[in-house]
Amino acid sequence: MLPVVGADLSKRLAPDELWELAAPLLPSFATRPQGGGTAPCDERAVFTAMVYALTSGCAWRHLPPTFGTSPATAQRRFTVRTEAGLWSRLHRAVLDELEARGEVDWTSAIVDAASVRAKRGIADRAEPGRSRQEGHKLHALSDAQGIALAVAVSGANMHEERARTASPSSAWPPP
Repeated sequence: MLPVVGADLSKRLAPDELWELAAPLLPSFATRPQGGGTAPCDERAVFTAMVYALTSGCAWRHLPPTFGTSPATAQRRFTVRTEAGLWSRLHRAVLDELEARGEVDWTSAIVDAASVRAKRGIADRAEPGRSRQEGHKLHALSDAQGIALAVAVSGANMHEERARTASPSSAWPPP
């Protein structure tokens, strides 16, 4: 069943192939015997709303009502699914599917990074012997076609080679 949002937008944000990979990875919500708890809702509608918020940069509170789920429900389910590790498992499932189709080019891999500056006032002046680069650095490892194989976040003053070993909780390098 498609969410209330238009079929074209739903198919673009969460095509059937992506939904088939994501659906089995979603944590289940069991109703409590005494009642109350998580209300049942269309899981694909919630997933589509989450993909919309992630890809558009839309704030949860501004989520259009046409998705058929409330912004609070979408944000709460996003938090639960993130804590359950959904996004890294879904990324791995997509990579496995692309690998099975022969669409991942392992002949070369490219590492790149982009720095995100910290807000002013946190460290307006560099201390002696300390790097001036404050903030975060986003690292990405992609194949020759630009397919993201792994991502990691580190301090802005960390070199890509050191970031690989400094963040044990990230998927860097991919398993």
